Amino acid sequence: MNPVKTAFPPIIDKSCVLLILGTMPGERSIQLQQYYGHKNNQFWKIMSALFGLPVPENYEERKRLLLDHHIGLWDVLSSCEGKGSADHHIFNEVCNDFPAFYKQYPRIKIVVFDSTHAEKFYLRHVGKSPDKHYIRVPSPSTAHAGKSLRQKIEEWKVILEFLP
Repeated sequence: MNPVKTAFPPIIDKSCVLLILGTMPGERSIQLQQYYGHKNNQFWKIMSALFGLPVPENYEERKRLLLDHHIGLWDVLSSCEGKGSADHHIFNEVCNDFPAFYKQYPRIKIVVFDSTHAEKFYLRHVGKSPDKHYIRVPSPSTAHAGKSLRQKIEEWKVILEFLP
């Protein structure tokens, strides 16, 4: 029997205009109770590079980095089963309540998927809305080794044009 994994609450405030969506926290992130907690994950390096800042060591500072730039962070799934951290092992998934979320945070107009699986689950359970713009960027996971950190940063720069 595979354990049920549950997502973290979003990192969000009323000023956010862009929402980055992952699929579900990996094993190390769950242990640490931090988004992108695995030391090899490149998410925080990418975010810091986009804004020309050093990578914050403290998790509270990392969350502040996002909010200071009007970026929210959440996962598509609220719970799922699966072995390990790989998205392709996910089954029995339950999606987060996006209609209620978007009502609570109406300024969110840009939705960024950080993996093909995040996008796939979102489209399956939520679908696209005409009042939002959707983007998929390369996964920040080092398991996604087809692109270097520098290439990922270049592709993630697309989000900058949507920020105030």
